[in-house]
Amino acid sequence: MTENTTPVIAMADAHGGGNGNGGCCWWWNKVLDWEEAKIQILFSLPMLLTNVAYYCIPLVSVMFAGHLGEAELAASNLANSWATVTGLSFMVGLSGALETLCGQGFGAKLYRMLGIYLQSSCLISIFFSIFISILWVFTEPILILLHQDPKISKMAALYIKYLIPGLFAYSFLQNILRFLQTQSIVAPLVIFSLIPLILHVSITYVLVRVTSLAFIGAPIAVSISLWIAVIMLAGYVLFSKRFYKETWNGFSKESFKHVVTCLKLALPSAAMVCLEYWAFEILVLLAGILPNSEITTSLIAMCVNTEAIAFMFTCGLSAAASTRVSNELGATNIKKAKDAMVVTLKLSFILALAVVLALGFGHDIWAGLFSDSRVIINKYASMTPFLMISIVFDSIQGVLSGVARGCGWQHHAMYINLAVFYLIGMPIAVALAFFVKLYAKGLWIGLICGLSCQTVGLLLLVYLKKWTQVELKDSDSFGDPIPV
Repeated sequence: MTENTTPVIAMADAHGGGNGNGGCCWWWNKVLDWEEAKIQILFSLPMLLTNVAYYCIPLVSVMFAGHLGEAELAASNLANSWATVTGLSFMVGLSGALETLCGQGFGAKLYRMLGIYLQSSCLISIFFSIFISILWVFTEPILILLHQDPKISKMAALYIKYLIPGLFAYSFLQNILRFLQTQSIVAPLVIFSLIPLILHVSITYVLVRVTSLAFIGAPIAVSISLWIAVIMLAGYVLFSKRFYKETWNGFSKESFKHVVTCLKLALPSAAMVCLEYWAFEILVLLAGILPNSEITTSLIAMCVNTEAIAFMFTCGLSAAASTRVSNELGATNIKKAKDAMVVTLKLSFILALAVVLALGFGHDIWAGLFSDSRVIINKYASMTPFLMISIVFDSIQGVLSGVARGCGWQHHAMYINLAVFYLIGMPIAVALAFFVKLYAKGLWIGLICGLSCQTVGLLLLVYLKKWTQVELKDSDSFGDPIPV
């Protein structure tokens, strides 16, 4: 047969169609690498469930405390927000150093170094937990200085006092999670997060409703449940044969030698997380000084909570991007690392579209879960288009931030976040809300400007920055860094 009379079936087979992979798969594979996508989806789902379970532990306690009265509800919410802003989010950020060091170390097959880095990161977390605990001791005067109600401030300070043991547990928890995540060990994490959450509901009920502890029983339950989670995860690492003499060789003094290395990545990583998180909290504070502040504050708080819940889905993909990129960079497979990033970005965009479509059609139902006020529900509907835009940008930047952590570019991402939120986003938000008098919409448009600039900045970073492995040294020899 001549070249011009090639059978259609043969042409389909050459493109992955026909009886081979199925004609319907060819166009899909051109859009998305399905094999890589499948790996990332199977990685992301357990991470999503794990993050949601741990997020719900302090939330459940706030719910139980809130049923004791209005003052208890206000105090527990204030304490939980203060704890997240000043402590919990910082601990999540500090553990980001392990996404670089353990991720690339695993890819480079320097398995024993993962346990060393884990211990170094835990030492750093303990150090900062002590300082944050001291800050938490002075919660009451700080909140009063921030013009909070004195009675509520006193109750919030009492609540947060009993969260201090939980802060130390949370710091260990985040480090162990990163240690396991970078080895793609994620399925067991679902079990080790759901069990503490289920136990937490029972513990909180007993301490708040059955014992005389009442209000302070709620934070005590958080601390107990977080330590249960840490003990379960630590026991899994210590006694599982899959780690023995591989990535965990036991406790070692060598970890002290790598504290500075971890610290150089941990601090900018913490700043990355906190700078963005604080921007959202500032919006709520600004809403409180706008006209009709009660409705505006409720509206902005609903939008912030919606954004946070939507970002929960992205967190799994962000972890997948960080792990896949760091593992491939550690193995010096730069092309595979970039290909993995592209797949994650496509998945994040698809996920964001699904979320915004659900929000677009069901915004009244969703708003009704927060408030029965028809005024707030209608105002939330007018905010929904802006919220949909911010969710898309937040989803994409979440993946790019994971890539930055995997590559060890935390300090670059930190400068980007500082510039886009505090030199661009917040000034625009203030100008539109207070001077143009767009109020809540103005605040959120300013946030969109910050998120869009953040996305562009991170895209430029991953496009222009040379992808190389960080300096990894085997602590047995402390030889030269592995060349890339």
